[in-house]
Amino acid sequence: MILEVAILNVKSGLSAEFEVNFKKAEGIISSMKGYISHQLKKCIEEADKYILLVNWETLEDHEIGFRQSEEYQEWKALLHHFYEPFPIVEHYY
Repeated sequence: MILEVAILNVKSGLSAEFEVNFKKAEGIISSMKGYISHQLKKCIEEADKYILLVNWETLEDHEIGFRQSEEYQEWKALLHHFYEPFPIVEHYY
């Protein structure tokens, strides 16, 4: 199992809208091959900051199966415009 970790810094004041869009995006990621589970957690100390943890069966399920899919284009359209700066995504095992 691979753990994808991303710190998400949402543009100031857009957290509520981000959370609404993330609810829509959850259906996309959870339907992908190799997806196991995910958690989105809001930071206590910093407003508009989140951590996203996604468990995948393999690194390829995330990097190729998800990121190179048509579904990823919808994910991007829903979420990527909220981030400043764009998050660094790392993988752990």
